[in-house]
Amino acid sequence: MRLNAFIAECGVASRRKSEALIRGGKIRVNGKLVLAPYFSVAPEKDVVEYDGRSVTFLPKVYLAMNKPKGVVCAVTDKYDPVVVDLLPAEIKASRVFPVGRLDRDSEGLLILTNDGSFAQSIQHPSKGVTKEYEVLLNMEINDRHVARWRAGFEIEERRARPLAVEVMPREPHARWLRVEIGEGLKREIRTMAKLTGFRVLTLIRRKIGCLTLEKLQAGRFLELSFSDLCSRIFKGGSV
Repeated sequence: MRLNAFIAECGVASRRKSEALIRGGKIRVNGKLVLAPYFSVAPEKDVVEYDGRSVTFLPKVYLAMNKPKGVVCAVTDKYDPVVVDLLPAEIKASRVFPVGRLDRDSEGLLILTNDGSFAQSIQHPSKGVTKEYEVLLNMEINDRHVARWRAGFEIEERRARPLAVEVMPREPHARWLRVEIGEGLKREIRTMAKLTGFRVLTLIRRKIGCLTLEKLQAGRFLELSFSDLCSRIFKGGSV
């Protein structure tokens, strides 16, 4: 088994971050420093250590959370509370991490897991797992602005174009939008709003794939099985 895949399966980090840990000299195999992410290990006999601690396969955990504002999507942070701090100690001990981004001032649906392969798979563009948001702007938007937003922007030297931008029939009038994106960039919706001439007051992630946030209260989570979570993401369901 490749070392980066093993580290991810143990719930230490996502596969991409596991590669960074390996290249950064954080991983030893049988006491020897290994810097190659694709180094082959045999989990049943090799001893793999991260920062001096032995890592082993953990029971897989899958959570859907309604992330509140003011909490960072990270495992640790120097300045702000992180999403894993909202979990009981026994789940936190399973080394779950957030899948994807949802910035400090945003709220809504978030998936956490210690299954690195699963996390990578639902984030890969080939899976077509889109994300839908409800966005409250600081002032009314008109058809011209909506058309401009739909056309997309150059952000970080990449073309960012939403899959959908629609004004919602919701008060305050012409200030709530439904925005759907595919592969998200950092703070993509806030950046697109700014480039259109607006400021985002509230940003709520409502859907990941076909999984919809409906009843789960802010700061609460629901533990699901792998099959149940996949079914809700790819076929439809709510939390």
